[in-house]
Amino acid sequence: MNTELLDAPATQLDIDRSRGDFVYPESHEFDAGTGLSHDTIDYIATVKNEPEWIREFRHKALDTFLAKPMPTHWASHDLENIVFQNIRYYLANAKRPTRSWEDVPDDVKKTFERLGIPEQERKFLAGVEAQFDSEAVYSNIKAAVADQGVIFTGSTEGLIKHPELFKKWFGKVIPTGDNKFSALNSAVFSGGSFIYIPPGVKVKHPLQAYFRINAENFGQFERTLIIADEGSEVMYMEGCTAPKFETATLHSAVVELVAMKGAKIQYVTVQNWSNNVFNLVTKRAIAHEEAEVKWIDCNIGSRLTMKYPGVVLKGRKARGEVISIALAGDGQHQDTGAKMIHAADETTSNIVSKSISLGSGRSTYRGLVHIPKHLKGCKNNTECDALLINPTSRTDTYPAITVRGTGNSSQHEASVSQISQEQIFYMMSRGLTEAQAMSLSVNGFVNDLVRQFPMEYSVELKRLIDMEMEGSVG
Repeated sequence: MNTELLDAPATQLDIDRSRGDFVYPESHEFDAGTGLSHDTIDYIATVKNEPEWIREFRHKALDTFLAKPMPTHWASHDLENIVFQNIRYYLANAKRPTRSWEDVPDDVKKTFERLGIPEQERKFLAGVEAQFDSEAVYSNIKAAVADQGVIFTGSTEGLIKHPELFKKWFGKVIPTGDNKFSALNSAVFSGGSFIYIPPGVKVKHPLQAYFRINAENFGQFERTLIIADEGSEVMYMEGCTAPKFETATLHSAVVELVAMKGAKIQYVTVQNWSNNVFNLVTKRAIAHEEAEVKWIDCNIGSRLTMKYPGVVLKGRKARGEVISIALAGDGQHQDTGAKMIHAADETTSNIVSKSISLGSGRSTYRGLVHIPKHLKGCKNNTECDALLINPTSRTDTYPAITVRGTGNSSQHEASVSQISQEQIFYMMSRGLTEAQAMSLSVNGFVNDLVRQFPMEYSVELKRLIDMEMEGSVG
């Protein structure tokens, strides 16, 4: 999830695939060692000085994880390559993030300066959190936003400083036993963001978190909880990178969003993982009466991504939307989609997904829409479009849409197409290289969705596509 935030014409956050592929020598003050056991849980809970209820929560979650079998469906055949006892589950240099950039350790500071994070904070964002391996090393929010009562901190700090608010919603949107990897996250989670927006507060500028994996054989398990109180509005943007290692790296996050009556949450993700990362993420929101939750998602990189952002439309006239782009290159599988659960009258959901498969890459759309028969006035729209670049590319679509009752409606549209050789030939005849022509075609394919992304990300997406297309010809 790379986040090069750009402002035309000035660069806001200068990150690309090549700039993310670097690593500094490891030096961790806290290291849980390799392997997963109840001793690992005790180490994490003790180091973080957590209350007893969290320690118990972790131990129960580990039991749930161990009891659940590895998934044997969907894209799970590749999951057999994950050896959980070879993974390191907690690595950190500090238990609490600093508020001053000057106090960040030098090696970590160099990493994020190379990625442009400090400059990004100064120029654009209302608040920044930077996580290095297991813990946030830096967390800051602008005074004008904090003065409105907005809380933006790491999950560890949120748990300690705002226990009543944190405990009320933590694990309520996504139960521990939702799936094997949500159970794993619940057992070993560390880092991530905790955000609370008070009633009526509209945060004008985005809040951003940036997650960096630096260590080999490492698992990153951030836990994010965002609560938008009645009538409030917030945009949250996250980005992630990791260097290329020969061994597998695991990223298994859990994200819970709560939009109270009339609240609006936009959650923007641009991932740009290296191709050794297993990206197995559970994301879900609850939207109360007249609330709106919009997931904007771009998946580039990783060996395997399995991610299906969802919205439970709990209140009348609630609205959920997922806008996603996936690009699968050689040896990559992007298994992505969306879930919309209608649980109240006059709720609306919209899913728009576009995927590009090149080389031997495989993209999969997997969607779930459920509207029960006792509801009235519910609407769903689902659109899935796939583009194949090479004869060896693959795409699959698995929409599961259940609409019952007489007062509800749904529409579904899907298309699969190959890149037009005539179009490529024409553009090359006008002076473009083959890579430039293919990049222009692909950008045209996703352009209507790219416009849905914040301006800061839309230019980044186009650059990432250009880089992928450079290696797809010949």
